[in-house]
Amino acid sequence: MKTTLNVLKIIDGTTVDGPGFRTSIYFAGCNHHCPGCHNPQSWDLNGGTPLSIDEIMARIIQNDFDVTFSGGDPLLQIEPLTQLAQKIHESGKNIWCYTGYKYEEIINDLSFIKIAPYIDVIVDGRFELALRDTSLLFKGSSNQRLIDLQKSMTVGKPVIWQSSF
Repeated sequence: MKTTLNVLKIIDGTTVDGPGFRTSIYFAGCNHHCPGCHNPQSWDLNGGTPLSIDEIMARIIQNDFDVTFSGGDPLLQIEPLTQLAQKIHESGKNIWCYTGYKYEEIINDLSFIKIAPYIDVIVDGRFELALRDTSLLFKGSSNQRLIDLQKSMTVGKPVIWQSSF
């Protein structure tokens, strides 16, 4: 089983990828290639630097912030990402995950089902340049949704995350 992930960068203490201060991890690889993407250098799955789950966890523990997975599309590295998410979850951290896939596309995927218990919120949907809106909270275009994954899995349909601030 693979225990490394290709990481483009890790940002410590950011506030733009979810509520509060967060450790945001930008993973390599994206097959969506959205026009207007703010991070097209992330598209190459073999890009970035291979980091072990333990190396990434050490950074997360050192920062002591909640965590956001971004990219690229983190779900393209789902097997080692699931191992990382489990460790993060066990450490008591909240996890957000950005993906270009829609909730409805992935909710029945067996690989996604394995990681789902560890993810608190997914930001789903491809970035759409025509729907770009810089006033939106934690998303780039109005078609994207902030989905409370745990509530959604309980009720069997997407439940939009509600901000507490």
